[in-house]
Amino acid sequence: MEEVIIITGASRGIGREIAKTLAKNGKKVIANYNHSLNQAVELQEELKKEGIEIDLFRADVSKKQEAEKLVEFTIKKYKKIDVLINNAGISDGKMITDITDEDWHKMINTNLYSAFIMSQLAIPYMIHEKQGQIINISSIWGMVGSSCEVLYSITKAGMNGLTKALAKELGPSGIRVNAIAPGMINTEMNNEFSPEEIEAIKQEIPLEKIGEPNEIAKCVKWLLEDSYTTGQIISINGGWVIT
Repeated sequence: MEEVIIITGASRGIGREIAKTLAKNGKKVIANYNHSLNQAVELQEELKKEGIEIDLFRADVSKKQEAEKLVEFTIKKYKKIDVLINNAGISDGKMITDITDEDWHKMINTNLYSAFIMSQLAIPYMIHEKQGQIINISSIWGMVGSSCEVLYSITKAGMNGLTKALAKELGPSGIRVNAIAPGMINTEMNNEFSPEEIEAIKQEIPLEKIGEPNEIAKCVKWLLEDSYTTGQIISINGGWVIT
């Protein structure tokens, strides 16, 4: 059977492009979404026109009971999970003095706890098969931090730590764990920036352009084809951050 892949937050942006790329390459994709039903259905219909079927599953993966249902659905239908792609996430630019307790819990749960709990739920099925992959979609701000995005940076730094620790823990079981840390990518998440601000950012990037979601999807595809990369934070950012 083809590889079975769960992608969280797959209805928009980077997650949507990953789902399209992998489905077109013969993978069995379970595209998770939470609020964006219309976009999820549009994705499914777009692929159906090309003769490609994907599964849609609504779940707020920041909540354990809903994450469990997503995993249960996948196992019931396909009997295995080959790859988990933790992409679900939100951003909210604020000064640290403006961050509320509600902001903290919402972003920690959506960006970091969801990756933790989905990994915890999927790993036993991978260990049973002595193989599997987890790919976490992080951010350059998890590597170097960002002013006015302290909370977002914390969650992505935590995701990077999760990636490295799990790679060490799961390597002996044949499971590889990596993260992709995009820079500025052309998605709805950047709608908060004005055209002038986008142009200013481009001038800070050595390649002088904003990345596209398909560039992240191509990296995911490569990781699936690879067999010796684990514990890495792969940053695709046009040279904006070089470490």
